[in-house]
Amino acid sequence: MGWRNVIVTQYSKLAYSGGMMTVQIPEKITQIPVSDINLLLIATTQATLTTALISELAASNVKIIFTDSQHNPITETMNYYANNCNYQRLLNQFNWDVNRKQKLWTKIVNQKMNNQAAVLTTYHLSTETVRSQIDQLEFNDLTNREAVVAKKYFEILFGNSFSRRDPANILNAALNYGYSIILSVFSRQIVVDGYQTYLGVHHASTQNQFNLASDLMEPFRPFVDYWLYANRKITAFTPDIKFGLVELLSLEIKYKNKRMLLSTAIELYCRTCLDYLDGRVDEIEGVMELVSEVPNYAINDNV
Repeated sequence: MGWRNVIVTQYSKLAYSGGMMTVQIPEKITQIPVSDINLLLIATTQATLTTALISELAASNVKIIFTDSQHNPITETMNYYANNCNYQRLLNQFNWDVNRKQKLWTKIVNQKMNNQAAVLTTYHLSTETVRSQIDQLEFNDLTNREAVVAKKYFEILFGNSFSRRDPANILNAALNYGYSIILSVFSRQIVVDGYQTYLGVHHASTQNQFNLASDLMEPFRPFVDYWLYANRKITAFTPDIKFGLVELLSLEIKYKNKRMLLSTAIELYCRTCLDYLDGRVDEIEGVMELVSEVPNYAINDNV
């Protein structure tokens, strides 16, 4: 997979030629090797893409995310067939052991709450409430500690008046944007590994075609929170904030005692979870840690 996150923000024409994505704007023409691209975000409704380019990006497992007139993610590409998709893998997914699914969900919730506590610790905020709920976590989170922690966690992080249900809050808009980027990366990895995103281990909504990605991404949500807390005084959901949230994929973290980019950790974590569900491994290891400074609005490629 590639390593560059490309963001298109203005009137342009994107085409394919000789292994390159060609981006033409009034002032210049830019070429980027398709093999270098990890994610393409079309953050404008004034761009056009050729079918040849879309086909080549799909063949290279590049996720394309499109935004609406308000620059919020509205749809994304999803390959019909992964390179290693096979009938047996789909049968395995339909028949995943219930106990393994519940054990994995317990682990996911535990990792998410520990990462939330790590965010609070990084910013010298109280972790007592979150830690106490981690100690009360039951198998398959039967008492829904995840929801209890989430409410208290966001109040500690952004203030007692903050509510995730407030659609007018700029912080909520930014959180949702960042989460959608993480969700897209997980969805891509699931498809690349030959599985369907519809069939989750905990999420089971008939209205959500990304149930499995919604499950596996949970421990990575706090990395979005971590970045946004450093930028919590924003007064508008500007392009810089959106670019920074996309480039959060290039945040350096520690996973399985090794330093790596967040996007790489997602790939490894996703594959470990799928291997566990398929019975190829018997344990889900891998603690995630924050190890670097919060990145500024670093933009990998912005056209």
